Amino acid sequence: MRSAWLARYVADPSNEIPAFAPLLDPIDLRGVVVADAMHTQRAYAEHVIAAGGHYLLVVKGAQKKLRKQLRRLPWRQNPLQARTTGARHGRREVRRLKVCTVRSGLFFPHVVQVMEIKRRRTHRKTGKVETKTVYAITSLPPEQAGPAQLAELDQNHWSVEALHHVRDVTFGEDASRVRTGTAPRAMATLRNLAIGLMRQAGWTNSAAAADHYRSRPYHATATLRLTA
Repeated sequence: MRSAWLARYVADPSNEIPAFAPLLDPIDLRGVVVADAMHTQRAYAEHVIAAGGHYLLVVKGAQKKLRKQLRRLPWRQNPLQARTTGARHGRREVRRLKVCTVRSGLFFPHVVQVMEIKRRRTHRKTGKVETKTVYAITSLPPEQAGPAQLAELDQNHWSVEALHHVRDVTFGEDASRVRTGTAPRAMATLRNLAIGLMRQAGWTNSAAAADHYRSRPYHATATLRLTA
């Protein structure tokens, strides 16, 4: 299985769904797993499968009927099959994953495995604990992706989602008034560069890093090996 982070500029977030197929059309999807949350749509699942790929899609609250069906699966009878931990943005997160194999296409086109992912986040400063249960579906059969591989795919997907969260919350991307020509794309590239440099410098909390460099610009120039 191959994974990759693909991007296509759209003028407004509402246009992301129509941009899905044009983004994938030029790419050879054989052996590729497409992971997403916004595009948990039947037509897109069919598009990926027809192109020779597989999908892993998160089922959000908007898909009420599908989510209800997945909740009714016998999760209590299933043992815990994977557990991962991580720490970022001032939080420690534990993910617990269970997997159910279903008859192909029972709930959604080509789905053969369903995941229940329980996330427990602890905020380091306040000690506040948040728990959330997420469901995901995939066309990958058990012989191609067991629980450990599915947990890794899920974590890789959320690392990309986390990047968008940082760009929006820490850098105010959605509120930016820069909207002319290629300027929004250039600004997104600069935000990605800043986040990458912060992580390379050892920061795990992007907001704290931004505050640090904002008040100490000479530390930022030192990181870039620039002199005033």
